[in-house]
Amino acid sequence: ENVFNIIGAFDIPRFIYNSERKKFLPLSMTSLPAPNLFGSARDKAELFRERYSILQQRTHRHELFTPSPIVAHPDDSKSKFQLKTVETLLGNTAKVGEVIVLGMITQLKEGKFFLEDPTGVVQLDLNFLTFPHQFHSGLYTESCFVLAEGWYEDEVFHVKAFGFPPTEPSATTRAFYGNINFFGGPSSASVKASAKLKQLEDENKDAMFVFLSDVWLDQAEVLEKLHTMFSGYSSAPPTCFFFCGNFSSAPYGKNQIQSLKGSLKALADIICEHPSIHKSSRFVFVPGPEDPGPGSVLPRPPLAENITEEFRELVPFSVFTTNPCRIQYCTQEIIIFREDLVNKMCRNCIRFPSSNMDIPNHFVKTILSQGHLTPLPLYVSPVYWAYDYSLRVYPVPDMLVIADKYDPFTVTNTDCICINPGSFPRSGFSFKVFYPSNKTVED
Repeated sequence: ENVFNIIGAFDIPRFIYNSERKKFLPLSMTSLPAPNLFGSARDKAELFRERYSILQQRTHRHELFTPSPIVAHPDDSKSKFQLKTVETLLGNTAKVGEVIVLGMITQLKEGKFFLEDPTGVVQLDLNFLTFPHQFHSGLYTESCFVLAEGWYEDEVFHVKAFGFPPTEPSATTRAFYGNINFFGGPSSASVKASAKLKQLEDENKDAMFVFLSDVWLDQAEVLEKLHTMFSGYSSAPPTCFFFCGNFSSAPYGKNQIQSLKGSLKALADIICEHPSIHKSSRFVFVPGPEDPGPGSVLPRPPLAENITEEFRELVPFSVFTTNPCRIQYCTQEIIIFREDLVNKMCRNCIRFPSSNMDIPNHFVKTILSQGHLTPLPLYVSPVYWAYDYSLRVYPVPDMLVIADKYDPFTVTNTDCICINPGSFPRSGFSFKVFYPSNKTVED
């Protein structure tokens, strides 16, 4: 029935967390207007409030923060933490010792950091954060949400440790919210609940997804390597090829659209030379930051139809989709996002991690803890305010593909495989292959 679906960013269902009912409600059950590309000021504030409420309900459920039942031994109840709001701090004149607050780091005045949540804002003093162990792993950027631990005195919150909100495997999320289909696609309930699809997934051992990023179709060498790759796969064609942009090596210029049409035609000719692949593989194209389109605001629409028309006639099993996009294959959920995020996040860190070796782990942890693809200030990574929900990574998918020009990596965190295929021409023509039946990734 719904074995393979490609869900564009603008088709993702919108759910709003209702704190009174402790449930996610679909947009149609609330009084909110349908999203609009030209958002109102309310949408901009709402975007951060929603990111907060999602993280807050997730943190409250974590065993460290659930209020303990009344216990016989008084020592047992000590290990739990209590989350406070900024308002609780601001309402106190005396010193408040040892509190943990969930909030967003902002720089409201230059050089001074503040912690903000829906109830208020408090200035942070980060001078006590001198040792690496006081930062739990992750990239702490502006506009990301943190659990800050410290004490409050004289209208300043002195932080002695920073951590991220705990992540939660998608099975746990579903245990709380039932079979709501947060992900999108034709199915009314979550595909995780379908035994039929699970069986199909296990039986189809040959299913295989190939991910490439920065497929510069205007470079002869890239086309040559694609030719080699297709010849190698022609005996056992993969289920789907995912090509992420940029599709030209040099951005912009008045002839870009014309030359992109020509290079897509060249790719179509190569595909047609391999009839087995042409007949049984699908091709999905995700635009990159420098492909022709309406600028760098996310989510980004697909490549324009007049550019891709000729290609789609030659290769009927091809889909040009948005960036980011979602793929549902049997019971697996995959999110694909093409953006040079690692670089942006490292540049906007409050403090850079002490070891460079672990950047991929820090990076993946940050994305999954924040439950969002771009935990960055809007001036660094602009988003259509009303469509911010399409960048959520909550519940955690089975696989997250962040196509970045950074070195390729494969990291598993919270039951989610996170891969970066790396830039195809820059990383010695590397790409990643994913086998959904046993969830393994090969380079």
